[in-house]
Amino acid sequence: MPAPDVPLRKLGFLTIGLFDPDEPAAGHATTLDVIGLGERLGFDSAWVRHRHLQYGISSPLTVLAAASQRTTRIELGTAVMPLGWENPLRLAEDLATVDLLSGGRLNPGVSVGPPMQYERVREALYPDTGDAEDFSYARVERLLSFVRGEPASDFAGVEGFEVFSHRVEPHSPGLQQRMWYGGGSLRSAQWAGEHRMNLLTSSVVKAEGDAAPDFAAIQLGHVRAFRAAHPDGERARVSQGLVVIPTDSASAKQREKYAEYAAKRLPRTAEPQGPGRLLFAPDLVGTAEEIAERLYGHAAFREIDEVAFALPFTFEHDDYVQILTDIAERLGPALGWRPAS
Repeated sequence: MPAPDVPLRKLGFLTIGLFDPDEPAAGHATTLDVIGLGERLGFDSAWVRHRHLQYGISSPLTVLAAASQRTTRIELGTAVMPLGWENPLRLAEDLATVDLLSGGRLNPGVSVGPPMQYERVREALYPDTGDAEDFSYARVERLLSFVRGEPASDFAGVEGFEVFSHRVEPHSPGLQQRMWYGGGSLRSAQWAGEHRMNLLTSSVVKAEGDAAPDFAAIQLGHVRAFRAAHPDGERARVSQGLVVIPTDSASAKQREKYAEYAAKRLPRTAEPQGPGRLLFAPDLVGTAEEIAERLYGHAAFREIDEVAFALPFTFEHDDYVQILTDIAERLGPALGWRPAS
């Protein structure tokens, strides 16, 4: 097994936080338990997905605010918040509040574009302004300006008994350095670099151009384009989020389930999918040693030193405990990573 050029520096994981619609509180409690387990195992970060009108976390910052009070060290991230559903000023207030509650551990990941199934939710979401809403990168720029503390109002001072600030309050000075953009296209990667954000890559990229689609090569191109555009160059932060399922301590029944899960999802990795030409990475299932070898053979992985491995969507809590434990105790060390104390 080839040695990595740089040992893995930060190891994180990503969960969707599914719940039963008849008992949603239990699902949210389980998500908090998983984040707590991640801290005990020494993970550097825990990330939650964002789902609207589905049976997954619709309010990730609320969940992370709760997680911040149950943990002391692990970084807490969103991967990612679709800004088409958000008002940037209000979101900036929530981000700063949760960041302060967590002691500066929040890592907000965002993306742009129209909300998913926009024509079906438009009247409920933006009944009066649907035609005027801007879902471009400008929406991120507004959010970044508020996070930096730039003016949101032309007035600051006392009016009667009320005291007003010209910027979003509360303000968390270090938050701007922990803003991430979730991008799967070359332009998104370049834009994130130009705007001094960090880059979240995932198991999905856009197959652009006429070349034969190769997931690792496309993702490597994104990483390099991002760093070429970022003022920090090679030091600019990139986190990779492949689906990784180690089986070292899994039962025979779990190994069978994991193999079936990956096999069902494998056909979509053969060629780009849909009008957006989305290309998916295969799920990595096997022993920690086998997965480490496959990662070292992944062109994009060899140029990053942070990961947030994605947990499969539909598994049981016991499966997540086994997978996270094997990642922390076997796969991480095989990649040169050391757990946080």
